Amino acid sequence: MLKNDTFLNSPLKRFENENENLLQTGDLGAVLARAGEGKTELLVQMGLTRLLDGINVLHVSLQDPIQKVLVWYEEVFREMTNHDMKEVHKHWEDILQHRYIMTFKAIAFQVDKFEERLIELKEQNIFTPNLILFDGFPFDEMHRDVLAELKQLVQNHGMYAWFSITTHRHEQPGPDGLPPQLSPVSNFFKAALQVESKGKKIYIKALKGGK
Repeated sequence: MLKNDTFLNSPLKRFENENENLLQTGDLGAVLARAGEGKTELLVQMGLTRLLDGINVLHVSLQDPIQKVLVWYEEVFREMTNHDMKEVHKHWEDILQHRYIMTFKAIAFQVDKFEERLIELKEQNIFTPNLILFDGFPFDEMHRDVLAELKQLVQNHGMYAWFSITTHRHEQPGPDGLPPQLSPVSNFFKAALQVESKGKKIYIKALKGGK
């Protein structure tokens, strides 16, 4: 019951159902928004929706310390379930076994080092992720070869991944209608969701993929 109630409060319900995901194995997806408009929250909502399905989620933060990421999950879980944490404590403890958090400094992140840590987790039977959430990558500075390496990584390890991408108010979309951060690398992504806030309301629009 909790799983169904939580899914009904997930923004993903607009773009997929419980039996059909936006992304499949080897795919990349993007969540785009201006600073402070909900990228991390949407990534966490995606993660929680999958955790409730029993899917292993690896959250990789390049901008927040682990403690802040933990708070994000607790707060978003409470909002999605509309229950007090004491009431759903058992369910919360059950899904935590399917979540693992890593943090890196964006400037020091290297794909090969990340893959080494990933392989260590898997070989020691500590954690084997199905989904990776990358939060805080500097797409304004990211080179295509880094993204190509990450796409190859998720394909090789049988996973899929979502990335957060920060856009800027003063920038105009390119000829393809996509923000300049995504347009040059859009071929790597199967789906892209844009988050916009208008007053107290949050809107999510599919720029690529979705229904």
